[in-house]
Order: sequence, then C-alpha cells, then structure tokens
Amino acid sequence: MRNIKLTLQYDGSKYKGWQKQKEEDNTIQGKLEALLSKMTEEEIQVHGCGRTDAGVHALNYVANFQTTKDLAPGYILDYCYKYLPQDIQVTEVKEVPLKFHARYNAKSKTYVYSIYNNKHRDVFNLKHCTHVEEPLNIDAMREATKYLIGTHDFQSFTTLKSKTKSTVRTINSIEFTKEGDYINISYTGDGFLMNMVRIITGTLIEVGLGIITPEEVEVIRDKKERKYAKAVAEAKGLFLKEVNY
Repeated sequence: MRNIKLTLQYDGSKYKGWQKQKEEDNTIQGKLEALLSKMTEEEIQVHGCGRTDAGVHALNYVANFQTTKDLAPGYILDYCYKYLPQDIQVTEVKEVPLKFHARYNAKSKTYVYSIYNNKHRDVFNLKHCTHVEEPLNIDAMREATKYLIGTHDFQSFTTLKSKTKSTVRTINSIEFTKEGDYINISYTGDGFLMNMVRIITGTLIEVGLGIITPEEVEVIRDKKERKYAKAVAEAKGLFLKEVNY
C-alpha cells in the first residue's frame, strides 16, 4: 500500500464545498475521488485537510489517498492536470509515509479573506472578494482582534451545532494588509470551526463600519451563543492559503 499526498488549488465558485455529499458529486472531494478511482481502477477515498464551504477557494489545499498501484507521482500529476476541471488543479504529488493524514497531522492553517473596499465594485474580481461600499476603519478592526487572538471558546462564531465537539480553538495571529482598495485579513490558527472565519470576518466588518465597537467583540465572544454574532461574510472572499505540518 502507498500513501500519496496531493497539494491542490481550486476556485470554489461553482462547487458545493470540499466534502462529498451523498447525492451530490459537485464537490472537490467528489471530483477527485471519481478521477483517481478511474485512474487506479480502485475505489479511492481522499482525505482532505479540512472542509471548505460552498463557494470557498483554496490556494494550497492538502489531501492524501492510498493505493496499491505503482504509479509515479509525475504520472498522477499529469493525469490530474489533463482530466480535472480547469478550476481544480493539483500542483504537487508526493509519496509519503503511510501514517501521514492530511487532516489529523495538520498543526496550523492560514486562511485569507479578501475585501474590496470601494464605492463601486470591481467587475473583474466579483467571484473572489466581498465588496464593501462604505469606508472601513482598519484601525478599529485591528483593535477588535485582540479579543480573538489566543485560546478561546469560539461558540459564538460558529454554526456548529454539536453538543459534544469542543468549540475551543487557538488563533495565533490575525493580520491586515491593504493594497489599493483591497483589504486582506489573514488568520492563522490550530484549526477553525464551521463558518468560523466568515463569522469573525463579518463581525470585524461591522466594527470597521462602526456598527459595533471593538470592545463589543469581547462581549460577543464571552456570550458563547451563536445568535450574538449575526454577521456572516460571503463565502466567495475566503481562501485557504496554507496548511502547516
């Protein structure tokens, strides 16, 4: 048995997210498994580093699968390039030890959220950023992040409904960069809950617009109830940038 690690990028605009669904093959995992199963003539199960929502993109997503076939990494790479849809591309293929698991071995992940902050939208980037018309106060948004960095219970910032799974996570850093009218918010942490980055981003946008104060973010965090963080940023502005092992 061999264990193959894939690094890939994808535009999630027209897909239902990463995870394969019972009656829906329009997912990244579904497309990969169908192709790799055909290539190997085996039933392939692909393990991803995490679940990205419908419409979310990835720059360096990591996955792995096991196969008995003696196919060279270069052959797998070329096969994927030839037969995958153009908005999904495998950029690297490596054979790794059998114990490697794309999800369980991940130590941290970095997501980037892109905002276009201008009165008029950018017609050439409609699928890859969120348009915010009113000027954003980045200093206030940055001030609010001090209540989010560190280890906290992020129950207010997730749509996860499980009563048994922990909602405690560690955010190592939240950084802002601005290039012209584009504002990128970079989040690095040990893991992120369902919709967590989008809800935090929506909350920070509310801070930037003056709808809530930076200090109210701490109050929302400590309430530990989803209803207090009402804003959810659009999926299309979110990218999985990097996974560290």
